[in-house]
Amino acid sequence: MTIRIYSTLTRTKADFRPLVEGKVGIYVCGPTVYDSAHLGHARSAITFDVVRRYLTYRGFEVRLVRNLTDVDDKIIQRAHKEGSEWRKIAERYAAEYSRDMGDLGLLPPTVEPRATDHVADMQALIAVLIERGAAYAVNGDVFFAVAAFPAYGRLSGQEVSQVRAGSRIDVDERKRAPEDFALWKSAKPGEPSWPSPWGNGRPGWHIECSAMAARHLGVPFDIHGGGSDLVFPHHENEIAQSEAATGSTFARIWMHNGMIRVDQEKMSKSLGNFSTIHELLGVHDAETIRAFLLGQHYRSPVDFSMMALEESRRALARAYSTLARVDRGDWGRRPGGAGRAGADATAASSDWLEVERTFQAAMDDDFNTARAIGVLFEAVRSINRLADVSSEADSGGCVRAREGRELVAKLGGQVLGVLQGDAQAWLERDRDRRSAQMGLDVTWVEEQLLARAQARSERRWADADAIRSTLARRGVVLEDRPGATTVWGIADAEPDAPTKDA
Repeated sequence: MTIRIYSTLTRTKADFRPLVEGKVGIYVCGPTVYDSAHLGHARSAITFDVVRRYLTYRGFEVRLVRNLTDVDDKIIQRAHKEGSEWRKIAERYAAEYSRDMGDLGLLPPTVEPRATDHVADMQALIAVLIERGAAYAVNGDVFFAVAAFPAYGRLSGQEVSQVRAGSRIDVDERKRAPEDFALWKSAKPGEPSWPSPWGNGRPGWHIECSAMAARHLGVPFDIHGGGSDLVFPHHENEIAQSEAATGSTFARIWMHNGMIRVDQEKMSKSLGNFSTIHELLGVHDAETIRAFLLGQHYRSPVDFSMMALEESRRALARAYSTLARVDRGDWGRRPGGAGRAGADATAASSDWLEVERTFQAAMDDDFNTARAIGVLFEAVRSINRLADVSSEADSGGCVRAREGRELVAKLGGQVLGVLQGDAQAWLERDRDRRSAQMGLDVTWVEEQLLARAQARSERRWADADAIRSTLARRGVVLEDRPGATTVWGIADAEPDAPTKDA
């Protein structure tokens, strides 16, 4: 099967063939580190983490470069607001971002360059642009001349006349044309600066990524990624300055993830409608957040709500409950089912191969994680049905169930970063987290479980039923199986739910 990727540049899906056989170079725009990272940053990071994971799973050697913008107007403004030094602001939020990405289960990038370590590369690129007539210096500032790059607007679909009429350009009478953008900004009091041929100053935002991508991947490279909010002007300007300097293609494929929306508006710091990653991880675990984000195709917008996150948690809890069942060897729940194990097991022996093929087909189609994660959940349901009709006496079904469990862990863990851990440990952490959120005393819950087990052993069904009802009213869900009772999660309290023990 061939991987097909949608490119924003061509607006089509095409077969993916890297520049160098067996190797893939990816550049992803990381954050400007002036504040805590929010779910929008997580979406971009997780999107390209999964792209990298899947390409690796398919046998490619992937070099992923994800930058940190550690000098920028927003960082300087934050420093002035706090009465701090700009480097301290950048270091604080760079460290936070690194922690958050680790907590979300991301693989570390192959290289994580910082803008301030590549100022010489940026100056060299600017000098080439000036030499080629694509940039000009004015009183210590250097601007890119958009008119020197006739293909400007190809990525975003905007013509120069539209850019002039837009609001996302800096007004400066020294520019030859309104759409020209800054490559180098002359030094101002209280701002960081570096010496340059044009005077002390600092780089513009767009030139940073062009220089870092060229340094760590070379030009051209395979894939450039980032959020759809970066298409214009950032990525449009990257293309213009990079291709004007080199005379060749900058990035062959441009991938853009959709935005996180809250009440139909983009989640952003400027709107104040964001939830930080650190805050969300205090409520849900990393796999829940990953499952929530991967439940939509990466190019589609995602509507955020705490209820939607809760639904993802419940789906994972149900899946992990089945995986824990297989790990325990809890077989034969369906009445009379054990005798059917042989036939079901034989049918399932080829099903796992088909599951993997279906999963790959979804991911090959422009990394369709929504379909892929659906394939995994359906596989879990098949595992549960197989466990229902299996027994230790007829072990074929048990073997097939365990094979399915291993496949789910392989695909979920290696590619999506979900359903990869110890199932029972995940369920216990989930129970404890939910208990804490609902103000439950875990020790009290355990005492109730012990008391119920004692009542059941003494056939005091009314007492056992009363304890089960008490737990249900507090949101504690019990699932009785032959020889064991499992607390698989904490759900919304349903006081009127049936809770009979006998």
